[in-house]
Amino acid sequence: MAEAAMQHSEPMSGMLSLRVLARLLDYPSEALQAAAGEMIELLDAERRWSAALRTTLMDWCQRLAEAELMELQAEYVACFDRGRATSLLLFEHVHGESRDRGQAMVDLLAEYRAAGFELDARELPDYLPLFLEYLSTRPEAEIGRWLGEIRHILARLTARLEERDADHALVPLALLALIGAEADVDAHRDPVKEEARDDTPEALDAVWEEEAVRFSAASDQDCALQSAEGRRLAERKHQVSSDPVKIMPGSGSTDRAVSDR
Repeated sequence: MAEAAMQHSEPMSGMLSLRVLARLLDYPSEALQAAAGEMIELLDAERRWSAALRTTLMDWCQRLAEAELMELQAEYVACFDRGRATSLLLFEHVHGESRDRGQAMVDLLAEYRAAGFELDARELPDYLPLFLEYLSTRPEAEIGRWLGEIRHILARLTARLEERDADHALVPLALLALIGAEADVDAHRDPVKEEARDDTPEALDAVWEEEAVRFSAASDQDCALQSAEGRRLAERKHQVSSDPVKIMPGSGSTDRAVSDR
């Protein structure tokens, strides 16, 4: 599991659901299966989601509790450890392995420390479950702002996980639902269907065929442009948005539809 030592002893009331989502992205373990009942209770109490989405998430937790652990682990490895399309490292979706990713992670780590959130794990700062642990300690306005910044990543990740028939697609979808942005996924489903899979044996073999590193003025200029884009999240966080993203209020009688899984 992704764990962190924090000055904050508990997240704000009502956002423990973010920690549940973080756990659902963990490598399956006996501890995760044993915690399924508690996770179901926390999900059921999260009124910011529609009843349909809560039920779908709770059903997934029940399946986790009842499934064979080795099968769950094999499915997880197939989903997240082969290829990069479904990476849980947020900045990899922004600028891949370029050198500016390091600076972006330094900036994010500074955000954590400024909030009293000290890492006590080997995960990188942009690891999504760890990021959700951090968000669970923050005020709703800040949670909404951050989710608004990464909504394009979450939407594409949802579409890719859906294409793999993975229950894990429910996590980024649920995060989008918190800011009323589930419809963002629609724009990514068709493009994702056209993507070449990067988790096939042929694609994995091709990873070893790396391009030569270029040292030139042109390559330096490319890196500068990439760096500017890579720091976008950290820079925009400090700007005042004219149209702030807000966490959705508790659902009333009207529920948004959730695709049958």
